[in-house]
Amino acid sequence: MHIALLESYYGGSHKAWADGYQRHSRHDIELIALPAQFWKWRMQGAAISFARLLQSRPDLILASSMIDLSILRALTFRRLGDVPLALYLHENQLSYPQNQRQGHGWRYGFINYISALTADAVYFNSEYHQMDFMAQLPRMLKHFADYNELESIETIRHKSDVLPLGIDLRRFDAHRAEKSAGAPPLILWNHRWEADKNPDAFAHSLIQLAESNVDFQALILGEQFGEMPAAFRAAREQLGGRIIQLGYAQSFAEYARWLWQSDYVVSSAWQEFFGAAVCEAMYCRCIPILPDRLNYPYLLPDELKQSCLYARDKLRAQLAYHLAGGAFVDRGRLRAEAARYDWSRIAPHYDKELAALASRQAPG
Repeated sequence: MHIALLESYYGGSHKAWADGYQRHSRHDIELIALPAQFWKWRMQGAAISFARLLQSRPDLILASSMIDLSILRALTFRRLGDVPLALYLHENQLSYPQNQRQGHGWRYGFINYISALTADAVYFNSEYHQMDFMAQLPRMLKHFADYNELESIETIRHKSDVLPLGIDLRRFDAHRAEKSAGAPPLILWNHRWEADKNPDAFAHSLIQLAESNVDFQALILGEQFGEMPAAFRAAREQLGGRIIQLGYAQSFAEYARWLWQSDYVVSSAWQEFFGAAVCEAMYCRCIPILPDRLNYPYLLPDELKQSCLYARDKLRAQLAYHLAGGAFVDRGRLRAEAARYDWSRIAPHYDKELAALASRQAPG
């Protein structure tokens, strides 16, 4: 089957997803991508570009989150109107935190909504994300004065399903590195340096642990956009030599080696629809210390949730508990849980589901 995969924000996790599925699918994946910049313009205008760039006639079109599918369908209807359209939602703008500078209200969330209505199938990267999106839709639609079209939510729900994020985990095996004997526990941060990942809570927790004379080292990786967060600057000044790396790993091999050598991976995020960075670390046998919210509880088996999840504002206490030797966590079980999302297991599910969709939507 020939699938046209449209990725309008080809960078970071979006790029990893598109490249991963193209490599591991049994189908012929034609990847058409736009650079990972100007996200607002991508959501409004990418469909116009894709209508021009998509010259083939695929059996199915799979479009990533940042696109207005209603525009794409309108501009290509005469030649591609009978080709099934699938929407893959990495995130949604109905619940994505808006900072004070944005203030765009429902504009981009409405694009997600109208795209979901246009699509023949809507796929979410996690069960949590699917539930969150469905819960946010009535909140948006009730905001409008009349003709709220609340019945359309059931239309979307009926054609929605979950296709978990695929991650190329097996490539970490080639870079396995052993931790130095006798070294202090190593705490890892491997998320974007942006406000929705809440770096303040992480940095302040480390500073408090250091003030309590708890023995540890820290590793702050992740992609930086613009200036370094003030909390990380404070951590650099107050933690000094405890921070053994501050900044983006220059190669995948370096990144993988750091993960293998880490003891704990921490998140304090306010927004996370899946948690790929945490899964990567879990696969490398890191113990996750995660907020009890978002998709994080879904990444863990029930028996590990008490040890690995913390309540609001309890990150420092949870870290201190682990660093004092208060919990045993089966690292092999963590690795096995993460391995469920390797592309070798996930791609066949994508292939089967998309083939079935193409068959259902075929004329006649």
